[in-house]
Amino acid sequence: MRKIHRLIIYFLLQLVILSGLSCGDKRNQASSGHREVTKEEMVRANQFLVGKDMELINAYIKRRGWDMEFSSSGLGYEIYDEGYGPRVERGRALTMEYSLSLLDGRVCYSSEKEGPKTFVAGRGGVEAGLEEGVLMLRQGDKARFILPPFLGHGLIGDQDRIPARAVLIYEVEITDVSGE
Repeated sequence: MRKIHRLIIYFLLQLVILSGLSCGDKRNQASSGHREVTKEEMVRANQFLVGKDMELINAYIKRRGWDMEFSSSGLGYEIYDEGYGPRVERGRALTMEYSLSLLDGRVCYSSEKEGPKTFVAGRGGVEAGLEEGVLMLRQGDKARFILPPFLGHGLIGDQDRIPARAVLIYEVEITDVSGE
């Protein structure tokens, strides 16, 4: 898996370098042999990376026997224990117990070490995939989410415990939902 991540990062760096060179004088480009990277090439590169991410995610789900669904954005989700409390809604504060790990099983963050996570739904400040996922839940629900890199920390990771282009697995339990 590390080899794939390195290859992907190398490929993206090459595209960035090439696109940076394309901003210069066209005469210099012709003499240096560099060409402009087109929007279509960038789209194809992104589609390739998203496809590889989905292959990894689907293999991971299959190995664990999970029954996950996918939202239109690409978020994998499974609510495996339903609660009966109030629904999470935009503008409402929520508190959750959680574990955030990588596909290789390494736990990056957890409420066990960092304490419960509290935030206001719909205000940002958390991964886009987590934001989307909690809006499907209610107090007492237990769920898991799989965030592809574009719904997590993207190309650069969090500059701490989450590496570049990481697929993230959230295990969550909503322990409190309250008004703002």
